[in-house]
Amino acid sequence: MTQDTTRDQGALLVVSAHAGDFVWRSAGAIALAAERGQRAKVVCLSYGERGESAKAWLAGKKLDEIKQIRRAEAEAAAEALGAEVEFFDVGDYPLVETHETVDRLVRVYRELQPSVVLTHTLVDPYNGDHPAAARMALQARILAQAIGYEAPGDPLGAPPVFSFEPHQSEQCDFKPNLLLDITPVWERKQKAMQCLSAQQHMWDYYTDLAKRRGVQLKRNAGPNLGLAHDTRAEAFFRHFPQTTQELS
Repeated sequence: MTQDTTRDQGALLVVSAHAGDFVWRSAGAIALAAERGQRAKVVCLSYGERGESAKAWLAGKKLDEIKQIRRAEAEAAAEALGAEVEFFDVGDYPLVETHETVDRLVRVYRELQPSVVLTHTLVDPYNGDHPAAARMALQARILAQAIGYEAPGDPLGAPPVFSFEPHQSEQCDFKPNLLLDITPVWERKQKAMQCLSAQQHMWDYYTDLAKRRGVQLKRNAGPNLGLAHDTRAEAFFRHFPQTTQELS
């Protein structure tokens, strides 16, 4: 009998500031995890109702209606990727860092026991919500590890945390040290992006970015022979050292 090792890989947790961020920046990683049989969960701290829903505001929509629109889009995208999604609805522009939000994240960590965490960069001069989400995700990880922290469940281990690529990488001091081949699930990422009609202007941008990162992935994976390929990739930055018994 072949042992099923997918459960041993643990779950993937994505902490997203807004309802669309997890799709643009990490949909490929989410889809790959789901296809391996891992549990994948997205926490959307807000719906992006104030700062990332200009199309709806220009159409005369009201706040509650915009929240409903963005929630439905994110749920459809998560379903396309095979992920769960939970909404904290703590507001955006600004996304305020609070102990209450961090504590809710600690409880997600304790319940899910993720083996990998994805979130935003700690620098983004164009959107303060993104670093705020990253800081809370990192703080919650540390607190969830503390045996004395009062929250249900067992203390967390030490899951690696990766920042996914921001919209304007150079301005956010983003230097990727991991390129993930998402070619096998590219169509699923496309489908998820197309669920986000409120930000349709982003579809082409992230399609082009996936192509560019795919070229870089191939260049770093072996000899640059100039061979034709159609690789798609996502870029990440690892926050903590990789632990290993063998250099590779």
